[in-house]
Amino acid sequence: MVNLTRVMLWRRPSVRPRTVDPFWKKRQIFKLSSHFYGRARNCWSIAIRRVQRALMYVAAGRKIRKQHMQDVWDQRIRSGCQELGYLPEGEKTMLEGLARSNVLLNRQTLGNLAVLEPRTFEALNKIARVRANEEKIARYLGPFPKGILGKL
Repeated sequence: MVNLTRVMLWRRPSVRPRTVDPFWKKRQIFKLSSHFYGRARNCWSIAIRRVQRALMYVAAGRKIRKQHMQDVWDQRIRSGCQELGYLPEGEKTMLEGLARSNVLLNRQTLGNLAVLEPRTFEALNKIARVRANEEKIARYLGPFPKGILGKL
């Protein structure tokens, strides 16, 4: 048995070395369109248009997904702060208190802690409240946490 696949895929180097061989260009587009239905899968003129449109949607979807995840993390932080007695806009005060306490955690980590590790999030909340009360960042933070001594 002879394996003809390699022979069929072998292409002579193009005359101009900087140009793209049209065979490989079309092959790349057809690979990207392999999951389409109908003529958009096999017909070059339709496939190239459908692939370009799909790539535009993918690029836009990446931006939308990033924004959506940021909103999810902010909502988790906001909910965790409200459970611990902050006013509705108190998560900004908590984030400012953590920043002034040199606790360098991003919103993704804080959002995950609020959901998965509520006791750790509560400890971070206490640290932020102490700093916020010392530096008078917010007008009202609720009752002062128990178990934390004055200055950090």
